[in-house]
Amino acid sequence: MSMLKTEKIESGYDETIIVRDASISIEDNEIVAIIGSNGVGKTTFMKTIMGLCPANKGKVFFNGQDITLLDTIKRVEVGLIMVPEGKKLFPLMTIKENLLMGAYKARRQMNKNLEFVLEMFPRLKERLNQVAATLSGGEQQMLAIARGLMASPKLLILDEPSLGLAPFLIEDMYKTIIKINQDQGLTILLVEQNVYKALKTAKRTYVIENGYIVMEGESSKLLNDEHLRKTYLGV
Repeated sequence: MSMLKTEKIESGYDETIIVRDASISIEDNEIVAIIGSNGVGKTTFMKTIMGLCPANKGKVFFNGQDITLLDTIKRVEVGLIMVPEGKKLFPLMTIKENLLMGAYKARRQMNKNLEFVLEMFPRLKERLNQVAATLSGGEQQMLAIARGLMASPKLLILDEPSLGLAPFLIEDMYKTIIKINQDQGLTILLVEQNVYKALKTAKRTYVIENGYIVMEGESSKLLNDEHLRKTYLGV
């Protein structure tokens, strides 16, 4: 049984359809990537999975449960957590306050999760009382991921985690993503424009173009696909 499964999802905004006939599946403990250019429907698809953008057609299943009609809060409660594009921190709150907000629906695990994320992100531990708005871009992305982990996710969606980061920070962040997956067994859905890093990190990858899933397979094989290499890697 797949942890997350979508069947022929169609969604968009008002009369505009953005995502069409999108079906994916993610198994327990996997890192799976969804790649594609800017504006092709990746974020809309993630918002549909989270219940932030209603599905016009199709279904979303999580651990065998049909969650298509559940609101976002209920999806968070069952363990589906998204770290949105652009971080969406509380800029005038401290690091610690941002982290505790992440544990709003997982209060019983709050102290345990706080200990874990501060061990995972020692730079945050060093400046717990620093206001989020004063952090660097890389530190803000660390905080956004750490806040997501505070919610005790069963599946963590990372939407464009490398956006706006320097290359060396992207490298560090992806090492952390792999470590979280390997050490904690956390299932991760990675949504990226950084096609090369996504393919090198994920076990399997889906390619989305103009709202459609046009390609899927093992990431190592897709790295050698001629169309993908010409379209996204420029080689």
